[in-house]
Amino acid sequence: MKHIKLIILSIIILSITSCSVYNFTGTGKIDAETFQVGFFQNNAELIEPGIDRTFTLELQDLIQNQTNLNLVKNGADLTYEGEIIDYRVSPMTATADQRAAQNRLTIRINVRFTNKKKETDDFEKPFTFFFDYPAEQQLTGATLNAALKEIFERITQDIFNESLAKW
Repeated sequence: MKHIKLIILSIIILSITSCSVYNFTGTGKIDAETFQVGFFQNNAELIEPGIDRTFTLELQDLIQNQTNLNLVKNGADLTYEGEIIDYRVSPMTATADQRAAQNRLTIRINVRFTNKKKETDDFEKPFTFFFDYPAEQQLTGATLNAALKEIFERITQDIFNESLAKW
């Protein structure tokens, strides 16, 4: 009986102490209150209009949804800035008569992250992801929207993990 009480007490103590280190999104204890996301200009050779604004908003939304940080226009504790450096469509697989059967859209975004409260967390690095689609489809409309949604979800989550989750 005494062992059972000790085990239950240990579980309760571990539960309470672990809650102060991690929250449900996987972020560690964040010593910041505000963040800002600068406009990620499209500097790629191939330009798809509007993706710079879409990406910037996607990154802002992800951070707001997964943290308690407040979005500000300037003077933030955490700053995200950068540019879209590559937007490329490449053939991936070929048919027997040497025509493309599948294409791949690849987007690479260079990110500079600054943490005013903990400069050792600062980084600058590229994040890349891709979307494969049938070659007979044009990269417009629903296909383009699906591609951007998948690519931006992955890249923004990777940026979040690198800057805040510390996985």
